[in-house]
Amino acid sequence: MKLLWSSRSPFVRKVVVVAHELGIADRIALERVNVTSKETNADVMSCNPLNKIPTLLLDDGSIMIDSPVIAEYLDETFGKGELFGRDTARRWQIRRLHALGDGVMGFNISRLGEKARGEQASEASATAFLAKTNATLDTLEAETDSLAPLTIGSIAVAVALAHLDFRFAKDGWRDRRPKLAAWHAGFAERPSMRATEPKDVY
Repeated sequence: MKLLWSSRSPFVRKVVVVAHELGIADRIALERVNVTSKETNADVMSCNPLNKIPTLLLDDGSIMIDSPVIAEYLDETFGKGELFGRDTARRWQIRRLHALGDGVMGFNISRLGEKARGEQASEASATAFLAKTNATLDTLEAETDSLAPLTIGSIAVAVALAHLDFRFAKDGWRDRRPKLAAWHAGFAERPSMRATEPKDVY
């Protein structure tokens, strides 16, 4: 298998963390690509018309796109679906946490995009993205106990928080969130997280 990849993308990192947790990271070749909202990448577009990463190319020639789809495919194929949950009630709670983690990642990417606009950047948009991020983190602080099991939800939240450290360390997201901070400190020591730490390399 081959994963179109970037060491800067939290969505890509989430997929690679899943691969490490499933013990299959050595079966996936990583190919560094650069995608932006302003330009198209012909190599990526040839297999993913959304021009996004992660994109997973399977050995049989089929292609998986979008991090939730790729992560679930890997879990179903190599992990018996345990990361996404088999029990119905638990499964929806896990997906909710997954959505919260992915939502914070999305806000981070949007904030970076707004910042890149320079003088044309919208202060109102940046403020709104930060407010939504803080509201989500407050929710996670209140629900930290639900992050204890290793699931796609806890992986997504851990990667999202690490991406905040990577891109917006000055936010001080740990302030007033001691439970979430303590949980993340422990999760960050997992071999899957240590092996996938982000790097600002194009």
